[in-house]
Amino acid sequence: MYKIKDMPNRERPRERLEKYGCDSLSDAELLAILLRSGRKNENVIQIAKNVLFELNSLGELKEKTIVELKKHRGIGKTKAVTILAAIEFGKRIVSDHQKKMHIQTSKDVFQLMKDEASHLKQETLWALYLDLKTQLIAKKKVFVGGLNQSLIHPREVFKYAVKYSAYQIILVHNHPSGDPEPSFQDIQVTKKFIEIGKMMQIQMADHVIIGHGRFLSVLPFLS
Repeated sequence: MYKIKDMPNRERPRERLEKYGCDSLSDAELLAILLRSGRKNENVIQIAKNVLFELNSLGELKEKTIVELKKHRGIGKTKAVTILAAIEFGKRIVSDHQKKMHIQTSKDVFQLMKDEASHLKQETLWALYLDLKTQLIAKKKVFVGGLNQSLIHPREVFKYAVKYSAYQIILVHNHPSGDPEPSFQDIQVTKKFIEIGKMMQIQMADHVIIGHGRFLSVLPFLS
């Protein structure tokens, strides 16, 4: 197996990034830059490909642990830590950008949450907190597990609304099956939160379910 240093300069990931920008590199090449070096019988690009091959989607990489990453030959503790640190740094950059977003439609919610929500194996509920001008103030993960109105305590959602002086809330959760069609429980949970929101004078603007590349708002199913 040839080494990166044996490749022509124009084909090496770092040199290509410098000359053409990050967008010109594949996922494996970007990961290879983080890994820096390969091992005796595999160059760093092949090691990066091995890591990505087992993923159903690129988003699953952020769920990996140091122990899981170290199972790949050529990845030790330092490289595993580097990968997770880079992912977390990227998440914080995105989070900072998201706080300046305006959420006006269910599609806006989907665009904001699809990468985070689509690949998860468990149902997860988030709350988006918006100001009077529909600008995103904060996003909080409030529950993991099947949506059951007897298990989800409204306090976990509305305490942040009070903390951030939010004008309105949007609930978001995923369906691991990939089908965003609301269940009976989804509809009941939505009705419950709308009623509590009215009492607290905090508008429940929407409840969006995200599947695999698809989304639906629960609101049209309430009547």
